Amino acid sequence: MATNYNDYFKKNNDNDNNSNNTGGGFTPPELPNFLNKPIVWIIAILIVLAIFAKPFVVINQGEVGILSTTGKFDPEPLNAGMHFYIPIFQKVYVVDTKIHIINYKRIAEAGSMNDTRGGIKLYPSINVLDSRGLPVTIELTFGYRLNPKTAAQTIATYGFNWEDKIINPLVRDVVRNIVGRFPAEDLPIKRNQIATLINSKMQEKLDKLQSNPVILESVQLRQIILPNKIKDQILSVQVAKQQAQRVQYEVLKAKQEAQKRAALAQGMAEAKKIQAQGTAQAITIQANAQAKANKLISESLTPKLLQLKQIEVQGKFNEALKVNKNAQIFLTPGGVVPNLWINAKDKQKASVSK
Repeated sequence: MATNYNDYFKKNNDNDNNSNNTGGGFTPPELPNFLNKPIVWIIAILIVLAIFAKPFVVINQGEVGILSTTGKFDPEPLNAGMHFYIPIFQKVYVVDTKIHIINYKRIAEAGSMNDTRGGIKLYPSINVLDSRGLPVTIELTFGYRLNPKTAAQTIATYGFNWEDKIINPLVRDVVRNIVGRFPAEDLPIKRNQIATLINSKMQEKLDKLQSNPVILESVQLRQIILPNKIKDQILSVQVAKQQAQRVQYEVLKAKQEAQKRAALAQGMAEAKKIQAQGTAQAITIQANAQAKANKLISESLTPKLLQLKQIEVQGKFNEALKVNKNAQIFLTPGGVVPNLWINAKDKQKASVSK
């Protein structure tokens, strides 16, 4: 039976009037006329339900929303912003699409393998057998993120724990296959090559998955833990190499010193040779010059010139005779100068004049 709100308020007003007439009670104020309409109450109830039911969701940057209608996921993701949905019939799941990190390490001190710290997960390090069956432990860091375009398909296929179903098994499988190709002692030397192979193989595996659920960001090979026997072997090899390099260095140094001394000796010999050649050339040049000078002098000695020179010398003798009148003079045949004179008073003393 429908309730007549007008009759209800009219009856209440009549009761209030009767109370006033009898002189007792408080008279409430009359409600506005628009509240007497049923549609107003219906809208108010819907508003209250909307506030409590919250039929909208806000998606932040680095997230996407997955709209589920009666249990079926909409393939189109809800990007950042406000989105409305119908409560009871629809629901929005917000998933993170930012970069996540998995650290594979010895985590005895780090707690549970499911320990998550701001998008960083800790997983046990990966135990591998090398090409000869020796145990090796690998620690690495794997960076990835959920593909926002196919997030709905990924959640529908793998569930919300898709990381444990996709990433962890693939990483362990790839690392074991690649590291197992090498002997343990070669792993530290070929570290960069192994990291590149792991990265390319992981990308290849992820690309083959349906809907391309994960985007690979980085693979960092952080540590290769070898057996103690292999460590000692590598250390002994390194020591031997260092000793060989030291001996090679000493030999090279001695060889360089010998070459240096030989070069210095050769340089000194060349210098002396050049000096001797210079001296010889100087003597030759001087002799040639003297010969030329003598030749020129001999060519210039004409009979008249010799006679003139004889007259000049005879004049000097004449001057000498004026001083020493007792001197005896001997002239060489032909009147060639120089001439010799001897003091008759002191025959023990001789003098030569040129």
